[in-house]
Amino acid sequence: MIPELTTWRNQSPGNLDLRLDEVHRTPIPPLVDAATKAAPGWARVPLSERIERLRSARSKLEIVQEDLALQIAIETGKPLAEARGELGAVLGKFELSFADASRHLADERVTDGPHPARVRRRARGVAAVIAPFNFPIHLGHGASLPHLLAGNPVVFKPSPSAAGVAGRYARIMAESLPPGVFALAQGGADCGIELCTHPSVRSICFTGSATAGRHLAQLVADDFSKDLALELGGKNAAIVWSDADLPSAAQAVADGMCLTAGQRCNATSRVILHREIAPAFLELLIESLRRYTPADPTEPEARLGPLIDRRAWEQYRLALDQSEGGDWILHGEALRAVDGLRGFYVQPAVFAVGGKSADPRPPLLTKELFAPLLAAQTASDIDQALAEANRSVYGLSCSVFTKSEATFWRFADELQAGNVYANLPTTFSPSTLPFGGWGESGNGKPGGRGFIRFVTAEQAIQIRTDSLA
Repeated sequence: MIPELTTWRNQSPGNLDLRLDEVHRTPIPPLVDAATKAAPGWARVPLSERIERLRSARSKLEIVQEDLALQIAIETGKPLAEARGELGAVLGKFELSFADASRHLADERVTDGPHPARVRRRARGVAAVIAPFNFPIHLGHGASLPHLLAGNPVVFKPSPSAAGVAGRYARIMAESLPPGVFALAQGGADCGIELCTHPSVRSICFTGSATAGRHLAQLVADDFSKDLALELGGKNAAIVWSDADLPSAAQAVADGMCLTAGQRCNATSRVILHREIAPAFLELLIESLRRYTPADPTEPEARLGPLIDRRAWEQYRLALDQSEGGDWILHGEALRAVDGLRGFYVQPAVFAVGGKSADPRPPLLTKELFAPLLAAQTASDIDQALAEANRSVYGLSCSVFTKSEATFWRFADELQAGNVYANLPTTFSPSTLPFGGWGESGNGKPGGRGFIRFVTAEQAIQIRTDSLA
């Protein structure tokens, strides 16, 4: 039984003495009813007009982008510099989505059949977008824009941990659109389930854990006409090969570990090292991690903010107590305060798999932890490195560090991951590319560039020759 979240007040994870505004759960049926009524009219609006309305929303968001970035830092603990980057991505997403809409929503004429024909894209109806706390605006925004451009009204449910800033974004979006076309639903998991299982909701985009995604898929499995796009977790590996630029690789792995305090689905949580360079690389990595010291996330220079809440902090603290299957080479710490601010602060940690224990698959190597904690392994050849990289149930992101193009493509051709990068962090996922994972990381409907391909219903039209005046 999932408990109902009716009224709550978040604490700032970087300053627990700061309590944020009270939030109330939103009744779902009136929102969906209004969106359902708005759907036919919004679907008839020409794409050019939808684009102009959304350009108006972009202009309003641009005016308050610095305020929104600061609010993200306060409410979620994401460092201000990262929050500013998120808002930049939000604004950039508009034009990328407009270009995708012009490309993918256009009718396709078919000339090699027995009759004049075309394939066209029809609006599906009401869409539910469930957004996470770690990118409280960007990820939900990236799913909402394609739906809106395709003619689908959106009910946007942010994480309750980011209710304030996500709610402000949603209200700005709604101001530029007809009534019912973009609505805000505040609440917890129970609210999300009620929204997604509502019979009038035709499309769902969910970003969250694999466990929650699987549960949601089971709940809607009987309704074949519901479309479900899942962006789930990851246990992402960086492979550092014998010919890699080790200082550059160490910096990239440290960044992949520590951005958003490791609370990204594409964070680097494993590193697979060629045996010859492992000692040298780990020494450089520890040095690179010195840049990531816990700090007040609202400070412009902050690199490592707190975890989102006490539950995440406690999970990290308990992870540091584990030692089966290897040895700690950098033992982090769960801190209760930084610079006089009480918060859910942590330090980076690195665990070397192997060592004293004979357990070949310790939990620190297999479990997604959503914290700046890295499990390090070694491999003696490419086959062994591939086998280790692909043993994870997840398949989201993988980075390969090598100077050899042939070596990179050998890895890329066999890695079971939706996103593979050469000499870049696992977190380097620009909006100009699709983004999605395999296995437990998603269901083959990636977000990012091209997501609009999954938000319409395809309809084939053919007309008997000379039958219509």
